[in-house]
Amino acid sequence: MLALFALCIPQLTIAAKRKREEIKTVIIPVYDTVRVVVTDTIRVKPQPTPKFGMLNLAHTPAEIDSLVEAWVQLHQEQSQKHFFGLYAEEDTTPLQPIDTLYKQRLLEMVSPVQLPYNYIVRNFINQYLNGRWSPLRNVLALSQYYFPIIEEELAAAGLPLELRYLPIIESNLSIRATSRMGAVGLWQFMPATGKNLGLEINSLVDERCDVLKSTRAACKFLAYLYKIYGDWTLAIAAYNCGPGNVNRALARAGESCKTFWDIYDFLPRETRGYVPKYIAAAYSYTYHKAHDIKPTALPDHISTDTVMINRVMHLGQVASVLNIPIETLRDLNPQYKLDIIPATKKTYSLRLPTRYTSEFIENEKEIYSKDSLYLKEYINPANLEKKRAEGVGYFYTVRSGDNLGLIAKRNRCTVKEIMKWNKLNSTVIRPGQKLRIEKPKPRG
Repeated sequence: MLALFALCIPQLTIAAKRKREEIKTVIIPVYDTVRVVVTDTIRVKPQPTPKFGMLNLAHTPAEIDSLVEAWVQLHQEQSQKHFFGLYAEEDTTPLQPIDTLYKQRLLEMVSPVQLPYNYIVRNFINQYLNGRWSPLRNVLALSQYYFPIIEEELAAAGLPLELRYLPIIESNLSIRATSRMGAVGLWQFMPATGKNLGLEINSLVDERCDVLKSTRAACKFLAYLYKIYGDWTLAIAAYNCGPGNVNRALARAGESCKTFWDIYDFLPRETRGYVPKYIAAAYSYTYHKAHDIKPTALPDHISTDTVMINRVMHLGQVASVLNIPIETLRDLNPQYKLDIIPATKKTYSLRLPTRYTSEFIENEKEIYSKDSLYLKEYINPANLEKKRAEGVGYFYTVRSGDNLGLIAKRNRCTVKEIMKWNKLNSTVIRPGQKLRIEKPKPRG
Protein backbone atom coordinates (compact mmCIF):
# COMPACT_ATOMS: atom_id res chain seq x y z
CA MET A 1 0.00 0.00 0.00
CA LEU A 2 2.81 2.33 0.89
CA ALA A 3 4.62 1.34 -2.28
CA LEU A 4 1.54 2.11 -4.32
CA PHE A 5 1.24 5.47 -2.56
CA ALA A 6 4.89 6.18 -3.26
CA LEU A 7 4.35 5.46 -6.94
CA CYS A 8 1.42 7.81 -7.00
CA ILE A 9 3.33 10.73 -5.45
CA PRO A 10 5.23 11.62 -8.63
CA GLN A 11 1.98 11.58 -10.57
CA LEU A 12 0.28 13.76 -7.93
CA THR A 13 3.25 16.07 -8.00
CA ILE A 14 3.04 16.31 -11.78
CA ALA A 15 -0.76 16.92 -11.58
CA ALA A 16 -0.30 19.57 -8.95
CA LYS A 17 2.41 21.22 -11.01
CA ARG A 18 0.15 21.23 -14.04
CA LYS A 19 -2.64 22.67 -11.91
CA ARG A 20 -0.37 25.47 -10.70
CA GLU A 21 0.69 26.17 -14.28
CA GLU A 22 -2.96 26.41 -15.32
CA ILE A 23 -3.70 28.74 -12.44
CA LYS A 24 -0.66 30.81 -13.28
CA THR A 25 -1.78 31.04 -16.87
CA VAL A 26 -5.15 32.37 -15.74
CA ILE A 27 -3.68 34.87 -13.26
CA ILE A 28 -1.15 36.48 -15.59
CA PRO A 29 -3.70 38.37 -17.76
CA VAL A 30 -5.51 39.59 -14.63
CA TYR A 31 -2.21 40.80 -13.19
CA ASP A 32 -1.36 42.56 -16.43
CA THR A 33 -4.76 44.28 -16.48
CA VAL A 34 -4.43 45.44 -12.90
CA ARG A 35 -0.91 46.63 -13.55
CA VAL A 36 -1.99 48.78 -16.48
CA VAL A 37 -4.86 50.39 -14.55
CA VAL A 38 -2.69 51.13 -11.53
CA THR A 39 0.11 52.49 -13.68
CA ASP A 40 -2.27 54.81 -15.54
CA THR A 41 -3.85 56.03 -12.33
CA ILE A 42 -0.51 56.80 -10.74
CA ARG A 43 0.79 58.50 -13.84
CA VAL A 44 -2.00 61.12 -13.95
CA LYS A 45 -1.67 62.83 -10.58
CA PRO A 46 -4.37 65.31 -9.43
CA GLN A 47 -3.16 68.87 -8.94
CA PRO A 48 -3.41 70.27 -5.41
CA THR A 49 -6.19 72.80 -4.84
CA PRO A 50 -4.62 76.26 -4.70
CA LYS A 51 -5.08 78.18 -1.49
CA PHE A 52 -6.54 81.68 -1.47
CA GLY A 53 -3.20 83.12 -0.49
CA MET A 54 -1.64 81.69 -3.62
CA LEU A 55 -3.98 83.62 -5.97
CA ASN A 56 -2.43 86.52 -7.79
CA LEU A 57 -5.01 89.21 -8.62
CA ALA A 58 -3.99 90.84 -11.88
CA HIS A 59 -6.41 93.79 -11.61
CA THR A 60 -6.94 96.61 -9.14
CA PRO A 61 -10.40 97.06 -7.55
CA ALA A 62 -11.07 100.01 -9.88
CA GLU A 63 -10.16 97.92 -12.92
CA ILE A 64 -12.42 95.12 -11.70
CA ASP A 65 -15.30 97.62 -11.37
CA SER A 66 -14.72 98.73 -14.97
CA LEU A 67 -14.69 95.11 -16.15
CA VAL A 68 -17.92 94.40 -14.28
CA GLU A 69 -19.52 97.47 -15.83
CA ALA A 70 -18.47 96.37 -19.33
CA TRP A 71 -19.79 92.86 -18.66
CA VAL A 72 -23.17 94.16 -17.44
CA GLN A 73 -23.54 96.36 -20.51
CA LEU A 74 -22.64 93.48 -22.82
CA HIS A 75 -25.01 91.14 -21.01
CA GLN A 76 -27.81 93.71 -21.24
CA GLU A 77 -27.24 94.15 -24.99
CA GLN A 78 -27.30 90.38 -25.53
CA SER A 79 -30.43 90.02 -23.39
CA GLN A 80 -32.21 92.73 -25.38
CA LYS A 81 -31.11 91.20 -28.67
CA HIS A 82 -32.38 87.78 -27.61
CA PHE A 83 -35.76 89.07 -26.37
CA PHE A 84 -36.55 91.26 -29.34
CA GLY A 85 -35.19 88.65 -31.73
CA LEU A 86 -38.10 86.40 -30.75
CA TYR A 87 -40.68 88.94 -31.86
CA ALA A 88 -39.03 91.32 -34.31
CA GLU A 89 -38.28 89.06 -37.26
CA GLU A 90 -39.33 90.37 -40.65
CA ASP A 91 -42.91 89.37 -41.40
CA THR A 92 -42.79 86.91 -44.32
CA THR A 93 -46.53 86.14 -44.30
CA PRO A 94 -48.78 87.64 -46.99
CA LEU A 95 -50.10 91.15 -46.32
CA GLN A 96 -52.98 90.91 -43.87
CA PRO A 97 -55.38 93.37 -42.19
CA ILE A 98 -53.82 95.30 -39.32
CA ASP A 99 -56.40 93.96 -36.82
CA THR A 100 -55.50 90.40 -37.75
CA LEU A 101 -51.80 91.18 -37.40
CA TYR A 102 -52.17 92.84 -33.99
CA LYS A 103 -54.33 90.00 -32.68
CA GLN A 104 -51.95 87.32 -33.94
CA ARG A 105 -48.92 89.02 -32.39
CA LEU A 106 -50.63 89.46 -29.04
CA LEU A 107 -51.46 85.75 -29.04
CA GLU A 108 -47.77 85.02 -29.59
CA MET A 109 -46.93 86.99 -26.43
CA VAL A 110 -47.83 84.20 -24.03
CA SER A 111 -48.34 85.82 -20.64
CA PRO A 112 -50.04 85.13 -17.29
CA VAL A 113 -51.58 88.59 -17.75
CA GLN A 114 -54.38 88.29 -20.31
CA LEU A 115 -53.69 90.29 -23.50
CA PRO A 116 -56.95 90.27 -25.49
CA TYR A 117 -57.41 92.43 -28.60
CA ASN A 118 -60.25 94.76 -29.51
CA TYR A 119 -60.78 98.19 -31.04
CA ILE A 120 -59.99 99.94 -27.72
CA VAL A 121 -56.58 98.24 -27.55
CA ARG A 122 -56.00 99.06 -31.22
CA ASN A 123 -56.51 102.78 -30.62
CA PHE A 124 -53.93 102.81 -27.83
CA ILE A 125 -51.46 100.79 -29.93
CA ASN A 126 -51.78 103.37 -32.70
CA GLN A 127 -51.05 106.13 -30.19
CA TYR A 128 -47.84 104.42 -29.08
CA LEU A 129 -46.78 103.84 -32.67
CA ASN A 130 -47.27 107.49 -33.62
CA GLY A 131 -43.58 108.19 -34.13
CA ARG A 132 -43.71 111.97 -33.82
CA TRP A 133 -45.57 112.30 -30.53
CA SER A 134 -45.10 108.88 -29.00
CA PRO A 135 -42.92 108.63 -25.87
CA LEU A 136 -41.97 105.09 -26.93
CA ARG A 137 -38.54 106.03 -28.30
CA ASN A 138 -37.51 107.47 -24.96
CA VAL A 139 -39.10 104.54 -23.08
CA LEU A 140 -37.04 102.06 -25.11
CA ALA A 141 -33.85 103.84 -24.09
CA LEU A 142 -34.71 104.21 -20.40
CA SER A 143 -35.91 100.60 -20.18
CA GLN A 144 -32.34 99.38 -20.61
CA TYR A 145 -31.52 100.88 -17.21
CA TYR A 146 -34.81 100.47 -15.33
CA PHE A 147 -36.16 97.13 -16.57
CA PRO A 148 -33.35 94.91 -15.18
CA ILE A 149 -33.91 96.45 -11.73
CA ILE A 150 -37.69 96.12 -12.00
CA GLU A 151 -37.57 92.55 -13.35
CA GLU A 152 -35.28 91.43 -10.53
CA GLU A 153 -37.73 92.69 -7.91
CA LEU A 154 -40.74 91.18 -9.71
CA ALA A 155 -38.98 87.82 -9.89
CA ALA A 156 -38.02 88.00 -6.20
CA ALA A 157 -41.68 88.68 -5.32
CA GLY A 158 -42.90 85.80 -7.51
CA LEU A 159 -44.86 88.15 -9.81
CA PRO A 160 -45.14 88.02 -13.62
CA LEU A 161 -42.27 89.85 -15.30
CA GLU A 162 -44.81 91.30 -17.75
CA LEU A 163 -45.85 93.74 -14.99
CA ARG A 164 -42.74 95.71 -15.95
CA TYR A 165 -44.93 97.47 -18.53
CA LEU A 166 -46.99 99.19 -15.82
CA PRO A 167 -44.45 102.00 -15.25
CA ILE A 168 -44.66 102.78 -18.97
CA ILE A 169 -48.31 103.72 -18.72
CA GLU A 170 -47.86 105.29 -15.30
CA SER A 171 -44.86 107.55 -15.96
CA ASN A 172 -43.26 106.70 -19.33
CA LEU A 173 -40.33 105.50 -17.16
CA SER A 174 -39.69 109.03 -15.92
CA ILE A 175 -38.42 108.72 -12.35
CA ARG A 176 -39.41 112.30 -11.47
CA ALA A 177 -42.81 112.27 -13.20
CA THR A 178 -45.46 114.14 -11.20
CA SER A 179 -49.18 114.04 -11.91
CA ARG A 180 -51.64 116.85 -11.40
CA MET A 181 -52.97 114.98 -8.36
CA GLY A 182 -49.52 114.71 -6.75
CA ALA A 183 -48.57 111.14 -7.67
CA VAL A 184 -44.79 110.82 -8.10
CA GLY A 185 -42.20 108.46 -9.53
CA LEU A 186 -42.07 105.48 -11.88
CA TRP A 187 -45.04 103.84 -10.18
CA GLN A 188 -46.96 107.08 -9.49
CA PHE A 189 -47.70 106.67 -5.80
CA MET A 190 -49.75 109.25 -3.97
CA PRO A 191 -48.11 110.39 -0.69
CA ALA A 192 -50.53 108.44 1.53
CA THR A 193 -50.19 105.26 -0.53
CA GLY A 194 -46.40 105.54 -0.55
CA LYS A 195 -46.23 105.96 3.23
CA ASN A 196 -48.63 103.06 3.78
CA LEU A 197 -46.27 100.89 1.73
CA GLY A 198 -43.29 101.89 3.87
CA LEU A 199 -41.74 104.62 1.68
CA GLU A 200 -40.11 107.59 3.37
CA ILE A 201 -41.55 110.91 2.20
CA ASN A 202 -40.48 114.19 3.82
CA SER A 203 -38.78 117.50 3.01
CA LEU A 204 -35.42 115.88 2.21
CA VAL A 205 -36.28 112.40 0.96
CA ASP A 206 -38.97 111.05 -1.36
CA GLU A 207 -38.51 107.33 -1.85
CA ARG A 208 -41.25 107.29 -4.47
CA CYS A 209 -38.38 108.41 -6.73
CA ASP A 210 -36.09 105.59 -5.59
CA VAL A 211 -36.33 102.97 -8.36
CA LEU A 212 -35.48 100.04 -6.09
CA LYS A 213 -37.61 100.90 -3.06
CA SER A 214 -40.59 102.13 -5.07
CA THR A 215 -40.52 98.94 -7.16
CA ARG A 216 -40.49 96.81 -4.01
CA ALA A 217 -43.47 98.79 -2.74
CA ALA A 218 -45.28 98.30 -6.06
CA CYS A 219 -44.61 94.55 -5.92
CA LYS A 220 -46.04 94.42 -2.41
CA PHE A 221 -49.17 96.29 -3.52
CA LEU A 222 -49.68 94.23 -6.69
CA ALA A 223 -49.26 90.93 -4.83
CA TYR A 224 -51.87 92.09 -2.32
CA LEU A 225 -54.32 93.06 -5.10
CA TYR A 226 -53.88 89.76 -6.93
CA LYS A 227 -54.50 87.87 -3.68
CA ILE A 228 -57.85 89.68 -3.43
CA TYR A 229 -59.07 89.22 -7.02
CA GLY A 230 -57.17 86.24 -8.43
CA ASP A 231 -57.16 87.95 -11.84
CA TRP A 232 -54.39 90.19 -13.13
CA THR A 233 -56.66 92.46 -15.18
CA LEU A 234 -58.66 93.28 -12.05
CA ALA A 235 -55.49 93.69 -9.99
CA ILE A 236 -54.08 96.11 -12.57
CA ALA A 237 -57.35 98.05 -12.66
CA ALA A 238 -57.36 98.25 -8.85
CA TYR A 239 -53.78 99.54 -8.94
CA ASN A 240 -55.10 102.50 -10.94
CA CYS A 241 -58.37 103.36 -9.24
CA GLY A 242 -58.16 101.51 -5.92
CA PRO A 243 -59.84 98.32 -4.68
CA GLY A 244 -62.94 100.25 -3.59
CA ASN A 245 -63.89 101.28 -7.12
CA VAL A 246 -63.24 97.78 -8.47
CA ASN A 247 -65.35 96.23 -5.70
CA ARG A 248 -68.25 98.56 -6.45
CA ALA A 249 -67.99 97.77 -10.18
CA LEU A 250 -68.03 94.04 -9.43
CA ALA A 251 -71.10 94.47 -7.24
CA ARG A 252 -72.95 96.40 -9.94
CA ALA A 253 -71.97 94.03 -12.75
CA GLY A 254 -73.20 90.89 -10.99
CA GLU A 255 -71.76 87.75 -9.44
CA SER A 256 -70.91 86.11 -12.78
CA CYS A 257 -68.49 88.92 -13.70
CA LYS A 258 -64.89 88.01 -12.84
CA THR A 259 -62.59 90.02 -15.18
CA PHE A 260 -61.85 93.60 -16.15
CA TRP A 261 -63.81 93.31 -19.39
CA ASP A 262 -66.87 92.04 -17.52
CA ILE A 263 -67.03 95.19 -15.38
CA TYR A 264 -65.67 97.62 -18.00
CA ASP A 265 -68.84 99.76 -18.16
CA PHE A 266 -68.99 100.15 -14.37
CA LEU A 267 -65.44 101.41 -13.84
CA PRO A 268 -64.28 105.05 -13.63
CA ARG A 269 -63.60 106.52 -17.07
CA GLU A 270 -59.82 106.72 -16.64
CA THR A 271 -59.59 103.11 -15.49
CA ARG A 272 -61.52 101.88 -18.53
CA GLY A 273 -58.55 102.86 -20.64
CA TYR A 274 -55.93 101.66 -18.16
CA VAL A 275 -55.83 97.94 -18.95
CA PRO A 276 -56.16 98.48 -22.74
CA LYS A 277 -53.28 100.95 -22.52
CA TYR A 278 -51.24 98.36 -20.60
CA ILE A 279 -51.83 95.82 -23.39
CA ALA A 280 -50.89 98.45 -25.99
CA ALA A 281 -47.68 99.30 -24.10
CA ALA A 282 -46.75 95.61 -23.93
CA TYR A 283 -47.34 95.18 -27.66
CA SER A 284 -45.57 98.38 -28.71
CA TYR A 285 -42.51 97.69 -26.59
CA THR A 286 -42.22 94.09 -27.80
CA TYR A 287 -42.81 94.76 -31.51
CA HIS A 288 -41.28 98.22 -31.86
CA LYS A 289 -38.71 96.96 -34.39
CA ALA A 290 -41.43 95.60 -36.64
CA HIS A 291 -42.80 99.16 -36.76
CA ASP A 292 -39.37 100.73 -37.33
CA ILE A 293 -39.27 102.62 -34.02
CA LYS A 294 -35.76 103.17 -32.68
CA PRO A 295 -34.75 104.21 -29.14
CA THR A 296 -33.26 107.60 -28.40
CA ALA A 297 -29.75 107.89 -26.96
CA LEU A 298 -29.11 105.28 -24.27
CA PRO A 299 -28.66 106.34 -20.63
CA ASP A 300 -25.09 107.26 -19.72
CA HIS A 301 -24.93 104.63 -16.98
CA ILE A 302 -26.66 101.26 -17.28
CA SER A 303 -24.49 99.41 -14.77
CA THR A 304 -24.77 100.78 -11.23
CA ASP A 305 -24.04 99.70 -7.67
CA THR A 306 -24.84 101.07 -4.24
CA VAL A 307 -22.81 102.06 -1.20
CA MET A 308 -24.27 102.66 2.24
CA ILE A 309 -23.99 106.10 3.86
CA ASN A 310 -24.06 106.46 7.66
CA ARG A 311 -23.36 110.20 8.01
CA VAL A 312 -25.05 113.31 6.67
CA MET A 313 -23.63 113.91 3.23
CA HIS A 314 -24.12 116.27 0.31
CA LEU A 315 -23.94 114.87 -3.22
CA GLY A 316 -21.46 117.64 -3.98
CA GLN A 317 -18.94 115.98 -1.67
CA VAL A 318 -18.98 112.84 -3.80
CA ALA A 319 -19.00 114.75 -7.08
CA SER A 320 -15.98 116.86 -6.16
CA VAL A 321 -13.78 114.01 -4.92
CA LEU A 322 -14.65 111.40 -7.56
CA ASN A 323 -14.98 113.94 -10.38
CA ILE A 324 -18.51 112.81 -11.26
CA PRO A 325 -20.97 115.38 -12.68
CA ILE A 326 -23.44 116.14 -9.92
CA GLU A 327 -26.26 115.80 -12.48
CA THR A 328 -25.29 112.13 -12.85
CA LEU A 329 -25.60 111.63 -9.10
CA ARG A 330 -28.95 113.40 -9.10
CA ASP A 331 -30.23 111.22 -11.94
CA LEU A 332 -29.20 108.05 -10.12
CA ASN A 333 -30.43 109.27 -6.70
CA PRO A 334 -33.54 111.40 -7.37
CA GLN A 335 -34.99 110.51 -3.96
CA TYR A 336 -32.70 113.11 -2.33
CA LYS A 337 -34.69 116.23 -3.06
CA LEU A 338 -32.08 118.77 -1.87
CA ASP A 339 -28.95 116.76 -2.71
CA ILE A 340 -28.61 115.87 0.99
CA ILE A 341 -28.46 112.33 2.37
CA PRO A 342 -29.82 112.75 5.94
CA ALA A 343 -28.09 109.72 7.47
CA THR A 344 -28.27 110.69 11.15
CA LYS A 345 -30.24 107.86 12.74
CA LYS A 346 -30.17 105.26 9.97
CA THR A 347 -28.15 104.39 6.87
CA TYR A 348 -29.14 105.37 3.34
CA SER A 349 -28.02 104.02 0.00
CA LEU A 350 -26.15 106.00 -2.63
CA ARG A 351 -26.29 104.66 -6.18
CA LEU A 352 -23.13 105.12 -8.26
CA PRO A 353 -21.94 104.06 -11.70
CA THR A 354 -20.23 100.71 -11.11
CA ARG A 355 -16.84 102.02 -12.18
CA TYR A 356 -16.78 104.45 -9.22
CA THR A 357 -17.73 102.03 -6.43
CA SER A 358 -14.20 101.04 -5.37
CA GLU A 359 -12.99 104.60 -5.82
CA PHE A 360 -15.67 105.80 -3.39
CA ILE A 361 -14.56 103.25 -0.77
CA GLU A 362 -10.90 104.22 -1.21
CA ASN A 363 -11.69 107.94 -0.82
CA GLU A 364 -14.42 107.69 1.78
CA LYS A 365 -12.55 109.65 4.46
CA GLU A 366 -11.81 112.51 2.09
CA ILE A 367 -15.42 112.60 0.95
CA TYR A 368 -16.77 112.77 4.51
CA SER A 369 -14.20 115.41 5.46
CA LYS A 370 -15.85 117.89 3.07
CA ASP A 371 -19.13 117.97 4.97
CA SER A 372 -18.47 121.33 6.63
CA LEU A 373 -17.78 122.91 3.22
CA TYR A 374 -20.86 121.58 1.44
CA LEU A 375 -23.38 121.48 4.27
CA LYS A 376 -22.82 124.82 5.99
CA GLU A 377 -25.30 126.66 3.75
CA TYR A 378 -28.03 124.16 4.67
CA ILE A 379 -27.71 124.60 8.43
CA ASN A 380 -29.79 127.77 8.16
CA PRO A 381 -33.52 126.86 7.75
CA ALA A 382 -33.98 129.81 5.38
CA ASN A 383 -31.41 128.33 3.01
CA LEU A 384 -33.17 124.99 3.15
CA GLU A 385 -36.47 126.60 2.19
CA LYS A 386 -34.81 128.46 -0.69
CA LYS A 387 -33.18 125.28 -1.95
CA ARG A 388 -36.47 123.43 -1.68
CA ALA A 389 -38.16 126.05 -3.85
CA GLU A 390 -35.35 125.84 -6.40
CA GLY A 391 -35.58 122.05 -6.43
CA VAL A 392 -39.09 122.05 -7.91
CA GLY A 393 -38.81 121.85 -11.69
CA TYR A 394 -36.78 120.38 -14.50
CA PHE A 395 -35.08 121.21 -17.80
CA TYR A 396 -37.12 120.81 -20.99
CA THR A 397 -35.26 120.11 -24.24
CA VAL A 398 -36.82 121.97 -27.17
CA ARG A 399 -37.88 119.71 -30.04
CA SER A 400 -38.47 120.47 -33.69
CA GLY A 401 -41.84 122.17 -34.12
CA ASP A 402 -41.97 123.47 -30.54
CA ASN A 403 -42.84 127.03 -29.58
CA LEU A 404 -43.17 128.71 -26.20
CA GLY A 405 -46.96 128.62 -26.33
CA LEU A 406 -47.03 124.87 -26.85
CA ILE A 407 -44.40 124.26 -24.16
CA ALA A 408 -46.32 126.49 -21.72
CA LYS A 409 -49.54 124.57 -22.40
CA ARG A 410 -47.84 121.22 -21.75
CA ASN A 411 -46.44 122.46 -18.44
CA ARG A 412 -49.53 124.37 -17.31
CA CYS A 413 -47.76 127.70 -17.09
CA THR A 414 -47.53 130.91 -19.13
CA VAL A 415 -45.13 132.07 -21.83
CA LYS A 416 -44.11 135.00 -19.62
CA GLU A 417 -43.17 132.64 -16.81
CA ILE A 418 -40.94 130.56 -19.12
CA MET A 419 -39.27 133.73 -20.39
CA LYS A 420 -38.73 134.93 -16.81
CA TRP A 421 -37.31 131.57 -15.62
CA ASN A 422 -34.85 131.51 -18.54
CA LYS A 423 -34.18 135.28 -18.84
CA LEU A 424 -35.34 135.29 -22.47
CA ASN A 425 -35.67 138.59 -24.31
CA SER A 426 -37.74 137.10 -27.15
CA THR A 427 -39.91 134.10 -27.88
CA VAL A 428 -37.44 132.67 -30.41
CA ILE A 429 -36.21 129.21 -29.43
CA ARG A 430 -34.25 126.51 -31.29
CA PRO A 431 -34.31 122.69 -31.25
CA GLY A 432 -31.96 121.27 -28.66
CA GLN A 433 -32.15 124.33 -26.44
CA LYS A 434 -32.76 123.57 -22.73
CA LEU A 435 -35.40 125.58 -20.92
CA ARG A 436 -35.79 125.72 -17.15
CA ILE A 437 -39.38 124.91 -16.12
CA GLU A 438 -39.92 125.71 -12.44
CA LYS A 439 -42.84 123.34 -12.06
CA PRO A 440 -43.03 119.57 -11.55
CA LYS A 441 -42.53 117.61 -14.74
CA PRO A 442 -45.93 116.65 -16.18
CA ARG A 443 -46.78 112.99 -16.61
CA GLY A 444 -46.92 111.64 -20.16
